[in-house]
Amino acid sequence: MAHVSESQSDCWLYRAAQCRQLDRLAGALPGISESMLMERAGAAAFALLRQRWPQAFRILVLCGTGNNGGDGFVVARLAHEEGLAVKVLQLGDEGRIGGAARAALEALLATGIEPQPFVPGQALEADVLVDALLGTGLERAVEGDWCTAIEAMNASAIPCLALDIPSGLHADRGTVLGAAVRADVTLTFIGHKPGLYTGQAADQVGEVQFAGLEVPAAVYEQVTAAARLLTAPPLGPLARPRRRASHKGEHGHVLIIGGAPGMPGAVRLAGEAALRAGAGLVSLATHPDHAAWLPMTRPELMSHGVAGPRDRS
Repeated sequence: MAHVSESQSDCWLYRAAQCRQLDRLAGALPGISESMLMERAGAAAFALLRQRWPQAFRILVLCGTGNNGGDGFVVARLAHEEGLAVKVLQLGDEGRIGGAARAALEALLATGIEPQPFVPGQALEADVLVDALLGTGLERAVEGDWCTAIEAMNASAIPCLALDIPSGLHADRGTVLGAAVRADVTLTFIGHKPGLYTGQAADQVGEVQFAGLEVPAAVYEQVTAAARLLTAPPLGPLARPRRRASHKGEHGHVLIIGGAPGMPGAVRLAGEAALRAGAGLVSLATHPDHAAWLPMTRPELMSHGVAGPRDRS
């Protein structure tokens, strides 16, 4: 069974182009091919589907024409071989399917499962939907039948497993490009994408899980990650227990500058956030109209009225 791990508390983030680079580097290694990685992705997704929805019998896979669709073909084939009732809906011109995705489609056809074209308005009937429509390369708004299919999936209330990224979600920014699948679980492959954790992603991805597809560590060493996701920051010495007799002056002084006339909210909230984060002293440099009353709501804040950049009062 393919290995699937829970989303890590902190992990390296790779942009879509970097993930494609990781994919190419891995596929160029001896003993690894693009088709093998696709098989591993499909196997990991099917294993997760069976784990999360063990009673599911009717599986509906919606596939596009790229490698994301190829992953879906593998899931459909494995589900059929397991004895489940499988239906595949195809969007896009089947003639455009090539490479590893074409091989995955041919393997599916050999089992007797033939993808059917998606027809707008048709009822989606299944115990689980598998979103294999659009991958990480999407850069423009989803339109036409693709948008209709996504909206139908979201309206169906059927549990949904998204492969790599919910279709319609930008892999780098986390923005919805016209319409995006609202998944219950997203299984992302090879690298965590920033768009799974930023922007509008929280409403689309459900629970994020990760499958590395057995890509060797040497491959990751060749690509510098774009960022690191920190949900439990390794603060090191800053996280050590403080002495009970310590003084607030020993724990840093934060200066926050802001608050145009009539708009003190942001500087007030930032000040409280700094206090909650552990700063010993927090000073606010804000407009004189706010300076007198801001400490009344949070007396720990030291507030100074500043009318302009040269005001030293």
